[in-house]
Amino acid sequence: MRILLTGKNGQVGGELNKILTPFGEVTATGRNEMDLSEPNQIRQTIRRVRPELIINAGAYTAVDKAESEPELAQAVNGIAPGILAEEASKLGAALIHYSTDYAYSGEMRNDPYIESDLPAPISVYGKTKLEGDNAIEQSGVSYLIFRTSWVFGLGGKSFLKTILRLAEERDELRIVEDQLGTPTWCRSIASATGKIMKQLINKGDDSLSDTVSDISGVYHMTCGGQTSWHGFARAIMDLAGPDPMPRLMAIPTKDYPTPAARPAYSVLSNAKLEKTFSTRLPHWEDALKQCLDAA
Repeated sequence: MRILLTGKNGQVGGELNKILTPFGEVTATGRNEMDLSEPNQIRQTIRRVRPELIINAGAYTAVDKAESEPELAQAVNGIAPGILAEEASKLGAALIHYSTDYAYSGEMRNDPYIESDLPAPISVYGKTKLEGDNAIEQSGVSYLIFRTSWVFGLGGKSFLKTILRLAEERDELRIVEDQLGTPTWCRSIASATGKIMKQLINKGDDSLSDTVSDISGVYHMTCGGQTSWHGFARAIMDLAGPDPMPRLMAIPTKDYPTPAARPAYSVLSNAKLEKTFSTRLPHWEDALKQCLDAA
């Protein structure tokens, strides 16, 4: 099977690139090979590779910077997924795409979001990611959209790396405690994706596109449990913090203003993923331990 992977230098794309080889011939691209802000590059690359599966792990993920670069965020997050979907559909290929918890408004609630809840993003990043999701859904392609949250790892930029760095530099860290979500290890996402791909390929004689067509939709894919950014930072410090550790101060969002608004609550239910694919990601605390142990 010919596979085209985008975002090979990102957290999720980097982990996917490590596990995809057994599935077939992989063409892994980053910005240098296929710039997702350039529609012609996207079309030319897909027509040259002629993939049977496109995995779009590429995205504009600078949440705050997107507020001042909405056109670039829109090109990469909102327009490119639609082009990928359109070209995949022409080839009879399937598309796997990663979305975000920032598609939801994040108003405080008692239950995790489910896939049928109405998205209502409150940032440029969230709005452009949702536009990309919608473009895929409307394209007619066979697709799986995996909506994840608070992605972390030891490669690229992530909250985990930032906290470890600041802990060495400062005596006190002030961390927001009134935003709730689920930290999700990028390797857990890649591993779950690989398990799902194996299931789909082993399903029978139909093409992958036909198999995916029967179950096309949005699926939440996060680790288990929930915490605040402060709780996440505390767990990082307990497992890997320096000695002596800096003081961790819990603060409200209003005391840490940022260009982009963040959801106050973005915990996602994984029940649909578990029911459809019998796949469950680890609890976020277990994933964090595994991540740090793998360093």
